[in-house]
Amino acid sequence: MMAIAALLAVPILSGANTMNTNTQSLARATFGGGCFWCTEAIYKGIDGVKTVVSGYAGGHTKNPTYKEVCTGETGHAEVTQITYDPAKVSYEKLLDIFWAAHDPTSLNKQGDDVGTQYRSVIFYSDDSQREAAVKSKAALAVSGAFKKPIVTEIKPLTDFYPAEDYHQDYYARNPNQPYCYFVIRPKLEKLEKKLKAH
Repeated sequence: MMAIAALLAVPILSGANTMNTNTQSLARATFGGGCFWCTEAIYKGIDGVKTVVSGYAGGHTKNPTYKEVCTGETGHAEVTQITYDPAKVSYEKLLDIFWAAHDPTSLNKQGDDVGTQYRSVIFYSDDSQREAAVKSKAALAVSGAFKKPIVTEIKPLTDFYPAEDYHQDYYARNPNQPYCYFVIRPKLEKLEKKLKAH
């Protein structure tokens, strides 16, 4: 299977929420688009992405567990927090991948994963991320790409809680697990075809 990174143009743009790590200026993006195992697997294959951490954001419970989040009562969404090099991949490109990787018209549901924890959401860290997300969503809404309205939330990031260790690198460590084989692998293949067509 071709690497997703090979299919992407990577314009040099300034990043948002930057940090200095080993003299490199890195940035972070936080997206929820269904099961975090899926979104983690997608972003790990992108050139310029340094780390992807599965976790929880957007809720009211401090330090939630997976079991608590699954009840839908904590208010959290399953998200991935992506640390990337803006000199290699822009926030706008990460947004393009976000829109292509899931159904932003599906309310609190992606495939067979149902509940508010699977909602489509962009958590921004600063004004430039918020503006880019709003602009990107508006452009997609008028593009005619979807017949139904886009339900993706755009909200400020307040807290991010990394998920339990066994959720990290899940697809890489469990490629033949049924969910990985029958859900994540086809999703990656479908995304590669979408990106290759553009």
